[in-house]
Amino acid sequence: MIQRWWAGEQQLSAPRFYFHSLHALRYTAAIMPAAKRATNGSPQKKKSIGPKITKAAKPDFAAIFTALRQVLDPFRKELAVQTDKPGNFHTEIPSLIHRGKPLYFAGIRTGKNYVSFYLMPMYNCMELHKGMSPALKKRMQGKACFNFTAIHQDCFAELGQLTGAGLKIFKSEKFRESIQKMQ
Repeated sequence: MIQRWWAGEQQLSAPRFYFHSLHALRYTAAIMPAAKRATNGSPQKKKSIGPKITKAAKPDFAAIFTALRQVLDPFRKELAVQTDKPGNFHTEIPSLIHRGKPLYFAGIRTGKNYVSFYLMPMYNCMELHKGMSPALKKRMQGKACFNFTAIHQDCFAELGQLTGAGLKIFKSEKFRESIQKMQ
């Protein structure tokens, strides 16, 4: 099937020939019809003139960060602040030295989707996991991290109790000996 360019006729899936001169015949590939945009089975949506609504509003992470920071406030006398920046707060125990540095104890970090509370005694002392409530276990990520997207006073109070118990374990003579054996 041939397309005659001078007559304006076109037949699909046929090669096209153009005559540039009487002596030369030039061949070009067949023209495929233009691809149509894929749809999900529903008609295309028309653009709205009203205000554009994006993702749901994120919770106030600054308030969650402040509430979690208050969990560590009762233990400030026994802990040293390692980092204190907006959305980033970390503490260490200056009296426990491991590999020449004070031992990390707890911290709070604001992420993209949640605020994380890190409590290192949870990593070392598995007996702290035994009495945890299901609500707090639900927010646990790994062994020593808890993620929050809202303020939960019950969980925060329980974290305060776990922090106190963890500090007591970290300051015990048995734990100090185990740290010195590792060095």
